[in-house]
Amino acid sequence: MPRHAMISYVELPGTDLPATKSFYTSAFGWRFTDYGPTYTAFENSGVEGGFQGDASEGSTQPLIILYADDLEAMEADILANGGQIIRPIYAYPGGRRFHFRDPSSNELAVYSQA
Repeated sequence: MPRHAMISYVELPGTDLPATKSFYTSAFGWRFTDYGPTYTAFENSGVEGGFQGDASEGSTQPLIILYADDLEAMEADILANGGQIIRPIYAYPGGRRFHFRDPSSNELAVYSQA
């Protein structure tokens, strides 16, 4: 079970999902689960994560994703401490999430399963 305010997931850009999956399977023994034609999740890597093949949905850099027990409360904490919301809360197949920038302009996301 994810823990509140802990890094829970890493999302990477995936411009060529078949080649990316083949590489990580062969080189490291990772396993994959596809969620549609543009997203695949990986496991057996030490951390949960996925590759986003849709450039309009993903970041061009790795995206660190934190877990929140209460998504709205975490959003308020981020705003109160100098963070900037860059993509408001939205639903996706795994729950709900939002994206923010920290004071150093790093983009991160926070999700909740509910």
